[in-house]
Amino acid sequence: MTNFSDISADPLYLTALASLGASVPAKLMAVPSKGSIAVLPFVDMSGEAGHEHFTDGLTEDIITDLSNVPGFFVIARNSVFAYKGKPTDVRQIAHDLGVKYILEGSARRSGQRLRINVQLIDAAEGGAHVWAERFDRDLSDIFTVQDEVTLRIVEAITGKLNADTIFERYHPTSIEAYDLVQRANGIFHTSQAANNQAYIDLERAIELDPNYAAAYRQLAWAQHFRWSQWGEPEEPFRSLSLMSAQKAVALAPQDSIAHGVLGHMFMMERRWEEASACFKESLRLNPNNANALVFTCDLLNYTGKPKDGLAMMAKALRINPNPPAWYHWVLSEAMVAARQFEDALNILKREQVYNTLARRVLAATLALLGRDVEAKREGEAFQAMAPNWRIGAFIASQPFQHQKDADFWIDAYRLAGLPE
Repeated sequence: MTNFSDISADPLYLTALASLGASVPAKLMAVPSKGSIAVLPFVDMSGEAGHEHFTDGLTEDIITDLSNVPGFFVIARNSVFAYKGKPTDVRQIAHDLGVKYILEGSARRSGQRLRINVQLIDAAEGGAHVWAERFDRDLSDIFTVQDEVTLRIVEAITGKLNADTIFERYHPTSIEAYDLVQRANGIFHTSQAANNQAYIDLERAIELDPNYAAAYRQLAWAQHFRWSQWGEPEEPFRSLSLMSAQKAVALAPQDSIAHGVLGHMFMMERRWEEASACFKESLRLNPNNANALVFTCDLLNYTGKPKDGLAMMAKALRINPNPPAWYHWVLSEAMVAARQFEDALNILKREQVYNTLARRVLAATLALLGRDVEAKREGEAFQAMAPNWRIGAFIASQPFQHQKDADFWIDAYRLAGLPE
């Protein structure tokens, strides 16, 4: 059984332990650091269809800005969005996420006017309000407001205002381009139709603002998913995804997210050293980038170091304790590669990942445990989901550095009865 308390006694691993179903030793409990914060999803007060993604984008941008502040620990987007639309008890949320501060807010967009209300709460100290403010501005001032909110939060938490510590993120020249990028955000894996719409929206955003790095890095994902998940031709989309990620980094060399995306594309091209360099740069720029930690876990798995990858995953789960399904997928593959089959089984049977294409990993894991009947059942269920999947073609598309690691998975899939 994986015991992350053996990897480190650092409080970073507390939420990882809880997320993996392990008990948290009392000696590991610690008071959240002064610079720890979770930004809850801003409430959309507009009451109009299509404005919700704008408000979600506002929340995510503030999370991104704060996560780049040196010395701050910021919970990732996915974990705070788990609370969207639910009753909020800020003290309980702060306890669950292991942070000292909670930021709440709302936004109302009406025509060309924007009203934003924000309040910073010291949830670890009984829920006292530290700072609150209302901004009534023109819609075109949205990016100035984001910068101002970030600066005021840093000032309230650290007791000093130092604008030099704030990462200067590129502000698009077009609100329409911003809307299109926010609408496309994170829908690439949900369906082929959604990915195709995102592709169209992102190309339009780039047409409106050719220097918009966030549009290019999201376009890289849309292009990647076209060939890797939705069955479209590998070329030109594989080459295009790498080119788009490179363009994003060229436009925004200080953008941690762009470096992470480029690292993933390099990894898929078996350019392992370049991928590793990108992930290291991504984490240097922003140690709160949980996705970059998971990408690093994936890379370590493909290069034959799955146990090192598990340590990276534990850090990622501290930052993002309510992760998306693909975190569980990467985690389970690292566990299987590390021969921790029972642990992987526990992850693969979770609701978040069970009814996904990770079922092939579940079938292989059951087969490796000698549970042949269950392995065959899950393998057949996977084949119903992906009737054209074949072991040879799939393994050939994966960036294993060493043949022995590829052979391990080939044997596991064969044991599960999956088609050659």
